[in-house]
Amino acid sequence: MTVLITGGTGQVGFELQRTLAVFGDIVAPTPEELDLADASAVERFLEQTHPTIVVNAAAYTAVDKAEEEPELAQALNADLPAQLANYCARQSAWLVHYSTDYVYDGAGESFRTEDHPVNPLSVYGKTKLAGDNAIEASGAQHFIFRTSWVYGARGHNFVKTMLRLGESKSELNVVNDQIGAPTTARLIAQVTSQALAQRNAANIGLYHLVCRETCNWQGFAQAIFQQASELGKALAITPQAVAGIPTSDYPTPAKRPLNSRLIVSKLEETFKLKLPTWQSQLQQVLEEMQSYGVL
Repeated sequence: MTVLITGGTGQVGFELQRTLAVFGDIVAPTPEELDLADASAVERFLEQTHPTIVVNAAAYTAVDKAEEEPELAQALNADLPAQLANYCARQSAWLVHYSTDYVYDGAGESFRTEDHPVNPLSVYGKTKLAGDNAIEASGAQHFIFRTSWVYGARGHNFVKTMLRLGESKSELNVVNDQIGAPTTARLIAQVTSQALAQRNAANIGLYHLVCRETCNWQGFAQAIFQQASELGKALAITPQAVAGIPTSDYPTPAKRPLNSRLIVSKLEETFKLKLPTWQSQLQQVLEEMQSYGVL
């Protein structure tokens, strides 16, 4: 059995390569080996490798830059998932795909279920939604895992940015009116593995996959500094020196959803698991970074 992982050099892709090895031979082409925006190249690669499981961790994730490059965002976030889904439908293969909280408009304060109306505010969100819809319409056996605020011990992410800034700055302003659940790349990979082990026609579909409990970005930054300090990280800043500001004070080209609260009960009940809190996962990531000597 062959498992194709697109986006294998990213945060989630790295964890998937380690976690999914039990399902078969892992094929994870680098960007130099396969241009995922080239449909012809992707088709040839599929024909050569003939994967029985396709895990699409690739995406155009530069949210603000997508406003300037909608064609490339469309190619990677919508056209690629559609192509992979059509292959899986033809070959009776399984497809795993990762969606985003950006498909919702973030209105109100209620938690979203998987059937909550979607209304993306940005090119990134619109193209990701188009990819989700193409997969659902393809007839392929699939899991779509909708997640949020992804980070890990590797790659570029909010945690690493905060730690870098906290080494030299004694004060920081961080947005406090966007609410969501920080979610680790390793947890996403672990849940993917558990879902694939239980895959059948009855559990095909869309699931929210985020850590339990929510916070705003200010609270997340404060927790990063608090936990890092407890692990011995030398910082110029204290958690109390992180001030909260509204999103309106930090304008960006792409609009962000203010409310990314997602209900995870469907995932937990279907696959018989209990998702951890974001605080416990943050601790694990910081400890892993410390073990690598990068904290």
